[in-house]
Amino acid sequence: MRIRDNKGFTLIELLIVVAIIGIIAAIAVPGLLSARRSGNEASAIGSLRAITSSQQAYASTCALGFYAEQLPTLAVAPAAGGAPFISPDLGVAVAVDKSGYTVTMDGATDGANPVNPLATCNGFAQGDVTSSWYATAEPVSPGATGTRYFWVGTLGTIFADTIAVPSTDGMDPAPGGAPIQ
Repeated sequence: MRIRDNKGFTLIELLIVVAIIGIIAAIAVPGLLSARRSGNEASAIGSLRAITSSQQAYASTCALGFYAEQLPTLAVAPAAGGAPFISPDLGVAVAVDKSGYTVTMDGATDGANPVNPLATCNGFAQGDVTSSWYATAEPVSPGATGTRYFWVGTLGTIFADTIAVPSTDGMDPAPGGAPIQ
């Protein structure tokens, strides 16, 4: 009579291993999603800081103290040569989806266009510059890609709130939220 060689796992052993893996996944996934949301929010804040820096450079070197009204204006290099004022990932459209957030920029309603026609160093005219601007970063999927909404204005202070920015008409008073910098 031969003795049977038992190699392998029993069904009970496999079920125990699968249950343990399920428990570990249930504990780890919420932490992973939270880390991803935090990363997306940090990217949104970084994008608004980049826009603020680009606007300051544009106003001081190219537009005689005025600011660009739209992101694509900042993506155009000066006619005399040099680099564009903003990175290509932010300057491709009026509204850009980046790292789970939609980033937009526009001239504020309390801003004024220059009275005299002027040409900026990158070829834009009077209607393309303003004395006041704002930019927002809103989660593409609120709660999943981010939980906070961000906005920044001409003064460069970034604000955050857990609800959508109700209005960006004008810069005073701030449309809501608390400053983060």
